Amino acid sequence: MAPKLYFWILRFALILGLGTWIWVLFNLDPENSGLIVWILFYGAFFVFLGGFFMSFFTWLNRDLQGEQYSKESLVYGARQGLLLSFLIVALLFFQQKEILLWWDGLLLVAGIFLVELYFLSRRK
Repeated sequence: MAPKLYFWILRFALILGLGTWIWVLFNLDPENSGLIVWILFYGAFFVFLGGFFMSFFTWLNRDLQGEQYSKESLVYGARQGLLLSFLIVALLFFQQKEILLWWDGLLLVAGIFLVELYFLSRRK
């Protein structure tokens, strides 16, 4: 995929996720609503964070390599952004369910770290 198209899709998803998350935050009551509101809340928040972190890590990877956007920097940025977004949303979910303890958070971070190490070890 061309980097311009990648970033346009990323920007669209970022704005759509942020708009949906803000709409859910201010217009829906999670206490009186069902499961669909929580799915919208966490899903929109994940999309927003994913778009933000994917943009940031892609930009950071490109700056560290000192070259134009390559397929490798786009893939790394997408993977790292999605993993960090998943981590934040999972920690928020654990906190909402009141099951977040320091060792749960540490195990979740270790699991995300192991997934990233797996992908880095498969690199050619």
